[in-house]
Amino acid sequence: MSAAAPRLAFYGDDFTGATDALATAARAGLRALLFFGVPTPAQLRRVGPLDCLGIAGATRALAPEAMRAALLPVAALFRELAPGVIHYKVCSTFDSAPQAGNIAVAVEALRSAAPGAGPVLVVGGQPSLGRYCLYAQLFAAADGEVYRIDRHPTMSRHPVTPMDEADLRRHFSRLGLEGVASLDYRTCAAGASAVIERLGALRAAGAAAVLFDVAQAGDLAPIGAALAGLAGREPVLAVGPSSVIEALGTQWSAGADAAADGVSPAQGPVLLLAGSLSPMTARQVAAAGSYRRVRLDPRRLADEGPVYCGRPGRRLAAHLGDGDHVLAWIGNARGMRTAGVQSHRLARAGGRLLDAVLRETPPARLGVAGGDSSSLAMQALDAWGLSYLRRIAPGVALCRLHSDAPALDGMEVMLKGGQMGTPDLFERFVHGSD
Repeated sequence: MSAAAPRLAFYGDDFTGATDALATAARAGLRALLFFGVPTPAQLRRVGPLDCLGIAGATRALAPEAMRAALLPVAALFRELAPGVIHYKVCSTFDSAPQAGNIAVAVEALRSAAPGAGPVLVVGGQPSLGRYCLYAQLFAAADGEVYRIDRHPTMSRHPVTPMDEADLRRHFSRLGLEGVASLDYRTCAAGASAVIERLGALRAAGAAAVLFDVAQAGDLAPIGAALAGLAGREPVLAVGPSSVIEALGTQWSAGADAAADGVSPAQGPVLLLAGSLSPMTARQVAAAGSYRRVRLDPRRLADEGPVYCGRPGRRLAAHLGDGDHVLAWIGNARGMRTAGVQSHRLARAGGRLLDAVLRETPPARLGVAGGDSSSLAMQALDAWGLSYLRRIAPGVALCRLHSDAPALDGMEVMLKGGQMGTPDLFERFVHGSD
């Protein structure tokens, strides 16, 4: 395989986060494309040179052995491409558990892709999404308030990966990544030289990983200077949300395209699958007055799969054929939020449902809410990549689907995490927000 080395290669542990990373890179002026798996040599030749190559995955929902299997070919590609920075992109809430989406397992799997790299560099906050890290303690905003992550009304109660530890050093230790040293926000406030000097001291002391506090957006420039400086001399393995790319963008940016915020009205019917059970997605569903609604029974969708999907699938296709915007939403059911395996099965069934509908009646725009739902829905489609178009809201991008199937190629797609966006997001997805 031959391709020019990108400056940055990232793997997103779910599709919603991966599209945010794609948007962040594109808005920094980097030529970026997100693949749905390890790209073939033909696909790499087709897209041409990239500054940023992304791969979207679903490791956030996988057990350790499945994670290793998924990341092995990714590590092989990244080792061959030899980018300056390899980024394992995680959710900005860092939710992860020993047996589900274990970040330490991913670090272990990707180390071979960066031979000679120093300690893992972890960027601990993303102020653009209301995530802050101070003295290694993670905080996250919700409903206008900022909570320590172990007291966050949603993340502390996550059905699969509840965050009950705010100290990210202790969190990583529980996952199996020991020796995480903290580079706190006071050093960031002192500027790039202080960050580089402190990072050198921690490396010399044998730190296995270095966690950067991010208390405010201004902390990202000195962190970016340290990361970019190292990348010019040796491989860098970084972990964190899209703030890793925001930090690098302060050094590499060709000029952020702030004009690429907001979207125009949809030029045809819109199909939206709300697979998330988060409170924000519930608000967005409640505010979505422009859609024909089709409620999906979560238990039947998860347990009966194709047998159940036939009837709602036909309704969705019929409404789209009539030119209507359609919202398929998963109504809550007792016990669903605590059944991790069942939730994963639910997301898979939702992906198969979308694939069947899109084969019959492709919409002008497709939206999916929910990390697992987005990942498995995209994997179910006959498509291989996404490129960035516009930003709808912080953490939510409108993208162009790349597929060898003419009916799917060029479709506009929005993938959003359960907590992302404002209550009117689904309405803006139809009517635009320019």
